[in-house]
Amino acid sequence: MNPRATAALAELEAALLDERNALVSRDTEALGAAGTAKLAALRAAVGTCSGDDDPAMRERIRALDELNRANGALLARRRSEVAWTLRALGLENAAGGYDARGALDGASALRHGRVKAEA
Repeated sequence: MNPRATAALAELEAALLDERNALVSRDTEALGAAGTAKLAALRAAVGTCSGDDDPAMRERIRALDELNRANGALLARRRSEVAWTLRALGLENAAGGYDARGALDGASALRHGRVKAEA
């Protein structure tokens, strides 16, 4: 494996591990930073690893893919926890979406500042 590819994959691994730690610790700021670092490392890895047919590199990429998928599964679990909490508080957007302009969907959306407590 060439040294540039090795370094790029090491950076990607570090970013994925940082992402995992942020997910486990529920640190949203660290998660955002790790996501940014992961995308930058991924771009660098694609630039240095594409076209290389080294079996060791392919195996390393497979391992990083598994780590990324595990992070995705944990992220989905965290998202479900947040959605459940919002539903329990009566604050979730029932439609769960945005309109064509990117605004929260009208009638069913959570209206920040307009949520009335029921007596």
